[in-house]
Parts: sequence; structure tokens; C-alpha cells
Amino acid sequence: MYEDEKKSYNNSGYGQNSNYSGYSYENNSSSYNSNPYSQGQSSYGYGSNSQGYGTYQYSTNQNANNQPPQPPKKKKKVGAIVAIVLIVMLLLGGAGFAAFRIFNGLGLPGGSQQSVAQIEEKEDQSATENSAAGTQEEKTDDQKVQTTTTTAGETRVVVTDVTGVVEEVMPAMVMIHNNFTQSANFFGYVQQEEAQASGSGIIVGHNDTELLIATNYHVIDGADSLEVIFNDDTSVGAAVKGTNSDMDLAVIAIMLDEIPENTLNAIKEAKLGDSNTLKLGEPAIAIGNALGYGQSVTTGVISALNREVETQQGGDKHTFIQTDAAINPGNSGGALLNLNGEVIGINSNKLGGNVIEGMGYAIPISDAKPIIDQLMNEETKIKVAEEERGYIGIQGYSVPSDVTESFGIPQGAYVDKITPGGGAEAAGLVKGDVIVKFEGHDITSMDDLQTRLQYYKAGTTVKLGIMRTDGSEYKETEVELTLGKAPSSDDSKAASNEKDDASSEGSSDN
Repeated sequence: MYEDEKKSYNNSGYGQNSNYSGYSYENNSSSYNSNPYSQGQSSYGYGSNSQGYGTYQYSTNQNANNQPPQPPKKKKKVGAIVAIVLIVMLLLGGAGFAAFRIFNGLGLPGGSQQSVAQIEEKEDQSATENSAAGTQEEKTDDQKVQTTTTTAGETRVVVTDVTGVVEEVMPAMVMIHNNFTQSANFFGYVQQEEAQASGSGIIVGHNDTELLIATNYHVIDGADSLEVIFNDDTSVGAAVKGTNSDMDLAVIAIMLDEIPENTLNAIKEAKLGDSNTLKLGEPAIAIGNALGYGQSVTTGVISALNREVETQQGGDKHTFIQTDAAINPGNSGGALLNLNGEVIGINSNKLGGNVIEGMGYAIPISDAKPIIDQLMNEETKIKVAEEERGYIGIQGYSVPSDVTESFGIPQGAYVDKITPGGGAEAAGLVKGDVIVKFEGHDITSMDDLQTRLQYYKAGTTVKLGIMRTDGSEYKETEVELTLGKAPSSDDSKAASNEKDDASSEGSSDN
């Protein structure tokens, strides 16, 4: 029961039979409580009934001795002071805002770099986002979502979504498996075992019978067989079309009639761009078969242009694109793309030696395209079984570029020894000759020469370009040579021992 100046209000509590019965509050400023300690105090009562708990009483006696109430204090002066303070604050705030506008508009040192218009724009944008939470912004035609940050005198564009570009170009990307045989030496016993390496490739064209794919030379080097996996996971065998080890480029071919129709309808040729127009800081997208796990996408920027890198040990130096988009093992042969989906480079994990985080390299597409066009027009090569392979009949080693610069010896395959009865002896080659061409292709190392010979049978006649010195200078001449048969088992063993003895000097048989 609540009583106040002869007005009453009944609060029944939780019901008659509940464990807790009615709750009563009394406020009587003119009553005197029997509690001897009731002046300015509260009293609590606790009773009992058949339900276990009785009523809870709370009484307040504000004027137990019936003293007359004190008159309220006057607050007019306090209110006036508060009003004056508020008016002063408003005036000061308005003056500060006006000063901010003038100060920022004049562009004085130390001023904020953001204009008032930008602040208002951000506020409007924030209000819009709050009122339309969950809505998705409409994408542009090329499916690129960009965030624009504006400061005084400049505009920065940050690419946050490249899904549209990736979806457009992915049908032109392939994975490449290089199946090869490697030798393992166990306590003096040499064992052969099959192994597989992975890389990437780009569909760059076709002819009447073949689909043509560009990749790195080191991706397909030494392969017993090549396997190409398309974007729909279809796997088809491939053959080497042409190679250029100096630029680490190769083109492989797949017979069109071996590709399922559904896959043919799903794939496309990549669009090649112009790497000569690239600028530092321009966004870049790298796609490749990283670590052999399948196609992956990384993003970054063009970190450097015309970066001079040696393509192989002792080889020539060429200029390449440097990017911080991750290029890992398996990415080699894949595409470096711009935001238009154009290939601006061919990634190469091998370039630059040891892998350093944030430094990847790609062959500029403007430099690679003329070489790719040439390789696409070569005759497709089928690797010959080792027992049927032709041999020149020499022992030699590579001439690195630094030796060429220091001593003037042409870069190529240096002839150190002539095998008696071989094709080289019959063709008139002599010690000191340097083989610089094989069937019209540049030879820059013994590895180059050995790679070419993999596709020629014994008895085939080939043309060699050699540099021969007359004691004062080297002059180029061309000879025809008939490839001989592989050495007999005894000769091969002797040659192998001789090769092992000379391996520290880079010598090898051909």
C-alpha cells in the first residue's frame, strides 16, 4: 500500500498464495513512527505466515519531529550564469570554425591537407553507408572495384578487387608438368628414378593442327614427356616447338585433335600487351601454378623496369620487369598482367638467383614476343630415345660472357677435344673452334647444344655455325656435319669417366 497525502494506490504483489506477499511503501511526512531510531531513518519489518515468508515493509520518515519544511533555495542566479556561459561557447565555436575555413583555404603551412568539401563529403558518405548498410556498390564494366583517396592536389587509386580480370584471363592459363628421369648416387651406385617438376604456361596462338603455348625454357628443359593441364583440369600431352635458353623462353605444342571439344570451347588465347609503356607503381597481377598446387593469383605493383639480370650461369645479361607480386616455384612461365587483362610479362622464378621476398622478375612481353613468334613457326620436335640419338663427336665446355669480355673468345660451345672417327672429325672441326649455331639457332652454351641434339637421330645431317681463330681474330664459318651413333658401351663408359674427370671444368660430350 502506497499512501501520500490521503491518496492511496494498491499494489497486490504476486498474488495471495505466493511465497512473497504484498509489498508496502509508506511516505507520510506528518506521521511519527514508533521506531525510536526513525528520525531520518528507514525501518524494515519481517513477519511470517503460512507460506513461509511474510510482508516486506519499507517506511520513510522525513520529518519525524514535525518540524516545519525549509523553503527551497532560489536558483535564478545559477540559471542566468549557465545561459551566459552557453552563449559565450557558441560564439567562440563559430569564430573557430570560420578561422578553420579561412586558414585551410589559404593553404598555410601546418593546415589540414583535407578541404572542408572533403570533410563534408566523408560525412555524407558515412551517413549513406549507415542508412544503406548491406547494399553492394555497382561494379564497373570491367568488374574492377576501386577505392579513391583524395588529398590536396593528387588522387590515388587503390585496386581492391581483380576478380573480373582473373575470370577473363584464366581460360588462357595452363599448368605444365615436366616428367623427367634423374640420377641418384647411393654409395657409388647410380640409380635412375622418375620425377616430375611443375610450371605454368600461356596460350598464345594456334595453327591448323596445333595449339601453341609459351613458357620458360627451364620449365620444359630435360623433359622425357610434357603434360599440359587446362583450366577445366583436362590433361593432354605436349611436344616442344622451339626453345631459346638465353632468354629462358620456349613454345610447346598440343595437337588440336587431342583436345576434347568441351575444353576447346572453354579455352582462349591470351592478349599480349605492351611492356614498353609500363610505369613504376602500376598495379600488376601474377598468375601461375605456384608450388604445383594449381593456379594461384598474387597482386602487387611494378617495382622496377629494365632491371639487368643474368639469365643463366655465365650467360648474357638482359633487362627484366621487377615486381613485388609473389612469383614462387611453379609460377615460372605464367603471366604477369595489367588491369586490362593483357600479358605484360612472362614470370620466371629462376631469374635473379636466390629467391628474395618481394622481388620477382618477369620477361618483358615486348622483348619476348619476337622470339615467341619465331619459335611458334619452328618444326615441332619429338625427343629421340637416347640409344638412337645423334652425336657430334666432341668434348667441350661453355664459354661464359665474362670470358668473352676478358679474352675475346666468342660465347658458345668451345671444342676442347675431337672424338676419333666421329662426325666432327669428318667435318673438319678442330680444337679451339666455338660452335655458335645449330640448324640456324644460336648456341650460347654446351647445355644449348645438348638440348638441340635431343631431337635428332644418328645419321641426320645438320648445319653448324662455328667461330675459328686465325691467330688474331675469330671468323664465322658454316659446316655440314652428319651426326654419328652413340658410343658403344665400352666407349661410353670410358667417355663417362673422362667426362667425370673434366666435370669440374664444365666439359661434356656431344
